[in-house]
Amino acid sequence: MSREDPSRTEKATGRRVKKARDEGSVAKSGEVAKIIGLLVGTLALRYFIPFIYKNMIEVFEWFFTEGTRQELNPQTVYRLFVYSLEKMALMTVPIMLLIAAAALLVARVQVGRLWVFKWRWDRINFNIMGALKQLIISPDTLVRLGRSIGQALVVAVAPYIVIKQELPNLAPLFHQNVMGITSYMLLVAYKMVCYALVPMIVIALADLWYVRWRYHDNLMMTKEEVKDEHRQAEGDPLVKQKQTAKMYEVIGRRLKSTVPKADVVITNPTHYAIALRYDIKEAPAPMVIAKGADAMARRIREIAIENDVPIHENPPLARALYKQVEIGEIIPEELYQAVAAILAKLAKFKKRRA
Repeated sequence: MSREDPSRTEKATGRRVKKARDEGSVAKSGEVAKIIGLLVGTLALRYFIPFIYKNMIEVFEWFFTEGTRQELNPQTVYRLFVYSLEKMALMTVPIMLLIAAAALLVARVQVGRLWVFKWRWDRINFNIMGALKQLIISPDTLVRLGRSIGQALVVAVAPYIVIKQELPNLAPLFHQNVMGITSYMLLVAYKMVCYALVPMIVIALADLWYVRWRYHDNLMMTKEEVKDEHRQAEGDPLVKQKQTAKMYEVIGRRLKSTVPKADVVITNPTHYAIALRYDIKEAPAPMVIAKGADAMARRIREIAIENDVPIHENPPLARALYKQVEIGEIIPEELYQAVAAILAKLAKFKKRRA
């Protein structure tokens, strides 16, 4: 089945699917819920028959014995009504609850956890000609028609097959009592329902596949829509570029004030650059006052060269300092020896020792 809009060639993004889901648009097949409800109801009725039979016997015995001796007045009529209602509820409510539970379970399995209570006026279609065109020509209409014809054929053929099989068993019913005939009719009816359910389950599964396919097909997007959504999710590239430039400008101003105060800059040599300062009055160990990677590292080296700050190349130490120490923190104890060896070579600290 071809897509209505050939330009929609891209699969729906997660954001588009989530938006549709939040609005209550989900891939849900009503046929699956219908068939599962019918199946659960049939099985429940099949296994509740002894219980229903027992209660029906109690009702008829009461009505034809004690009930006939009751004097009819508003009180006794009300009591008969309540008694009958209780018995009917006792026989029907368990089956109804099982069918309701099955319907809820099927809905949960199909759409997951979703509760939407919205009324959208924009979904009301006032275009009568468009609605008629969609009703007559739409592929969904043809699918619904085919599904209905298939179900009608199943409902018609299943009783025919069962009755044809049971023809030899009809004559002996002449010698059966009422209970025997009733039991036989119930069993034949149960067999008819089972025969009809098998192809109807196949139709429901096919409908579920079609509904899901149609749902994702309707959510397909054009390439431009995908690009627009990515721009919305990640932000406008021009705005991001300006924000990045502003950030680098702020960081650059900060580096201009901090890197000149460093005693040494340790590099990777190109990927990382870490500016260290050691003043016993400020901290008991050397402190990282600036660090950066790639473009930021290059900027730190440029400022260091402009301000005659010594640059020392030590890739393992540069990597360790970059990953382990944040700006404003002193170096860890395990790096003392490596950093001390570098500082000891600097003219500033040689003068201090002298």
